[in-house]
Amino acid sequence: MNPKLLSDIAYLTSAILFIIGLKFLSHPKRARRGNQMAAIGMLFAIVASFIFLWGGGAPATGMLIIVGIVVGGLVGTLAARYVAMTEMPQMVALLNGCGGGAAALISTVEFSNFVAGRGESSPLAFGATLFGAVIGSLSFWGSLLAFGKLSGFMEHAITSAFQKIVTVVVFLALIATIVWIGMGAGTVAFYALLGVSLVFAILMVIPIGGADMPVVISLLNSFTGLAVAATGFSLGEPALIISGTLVGASGTLLTLLMCKAMNRSITNVLFAGVGAAPSAAGGAKAAGGGPAKTVREISADDLAMLLGNVQSMIVIPGYGMAVAQAQHVTRELGDMLAAKGVDVKYAVHPVAGRMPGHMNVLLAEANVPYEQLFDLEQINPEFERCDVALIIGANDVVNPCARYDKASPIYGMPILDADKAQHIIVVKRSLKPGFAGIDNEIYYNPKTYMFFGDAKGAIQKLVEAVKAAG
Repeated sequence: MNPKLLSDIAYLTSAILFIIGLKFLSHPKRARRGNQMAAIGMLFAIVASFIFLWGGGAPATGMLIIVGIVVGGLVGTLAARYVAMTEMPQMVALLNGCGGGAAALISTVEFSNFVAGRGESSPLAFGATLFGAVIGSLSFWGSLLAFGKLSGFMEHAITSAFQKIVTVVVFLALIATIVWIGMGAGTVAFYALLGVSLVFAILMVIPIGGADMPVVISLLNSFTGLAVAATGFSLGEPALIISGTLVGASGTLLTLLMCKAMNRSITNVLFAGVGAAPSAAGGAKAAGGGPAKTVREISADDLAMLLGNVQSMIVIPGYGMAVAQAQHVTRELGDMLAAKGVDVKYAVHPVAGRMPGHMNVLLAEANVPYEQLFDLEQINPEFERCDVALIIGANDVVNPCARYDKASPIYGMPILDADKAQHIIVVKRSLKPGFAGIDNEIYYNPKTYMFFGDAKGAIQKLVEAVKAAG
């Protein structure tokens, strides 16, 4: 059979598997199968590439691809096996950046081919190459900076009037460089375009605070998809066009959904600079320098006694649970109470944690039944009838000031209505504010008890106390 026909069939099969895999990812029960189908689709795409190369008489290029697969596979496997769940957002940012960087490198090679008079030179391919170079560079460098922010190197937003002016100037320089290349400029102008894209990526990400990084990761992910689709047009490969478009579209939709979950626009996320400076570390003074606020603490034994007399409990996980790796012991506590007849549910806020679906991944890792997981719209009506809301490491997503304080950076953000439960238990190391840098008034609610400590250690003590109480 004709090698070109075989490769086309393999590419078509891979594209179909990508689409089906993405569809399966829409539900937790089928997510693992969706990942597997997408991986098989990628295998078909790789095989198609080899068929095309060997059929075209370029086995040496195929050997280079094999070397790349071996090296990348080894690094990826080691990283996946040893990365901590708390560092998964950083890994996602790096992997996303690699996709954008690869698209930028392909565009660089294709531009060199244009200059040398080799390959496809249509206006569509030329424009796609420039687009892939710019968007791929933005995704690569922006993702690296996002990695730094997620790692704590530069968690807060950096904003100033001067920085905004410089951003506008650099953006205009980016447009001018593209026009310059379109007028016939050569390789030097293209490298200048890559350099300006680097600067613009930095200026685009540094004004964004840590609380908004999940949205930025999603946005950069959509950039990577668009860059890959552009390289598909440059190379004339439908599989790249389809897969890149899928990633770009899904990333864009996820970005908009997360903005909706925070009741903010994408422009507000990118330019408002929420989280530019941290507030005082909670628990100190009331607003306006009034008298100190007070909190009520509770011991493991007293909390175990309380939980022994409830009929329902809603667990609200947050980043603190991820940091402490407390998901397994949390599930153990939930299973123990469920065995005693307590109705246990888990409430997952759309932007809890440091990346989309962060809490869902952690709870799935601990084998928490999917039927016990509920999103914000589903679970909020339940809080008024709930005996206990157990908040483990969550902060801004349960802060009542989001409902009424117009001066608050989280004003208008839909929150989990934990303050409406009969009893509120907060498991936290201290009264330190969350990503938004503001105090959480739920700590001072008359119904709230603070159970201080590392989440894993605190919940383990509670499990032992529940066991002892029978």
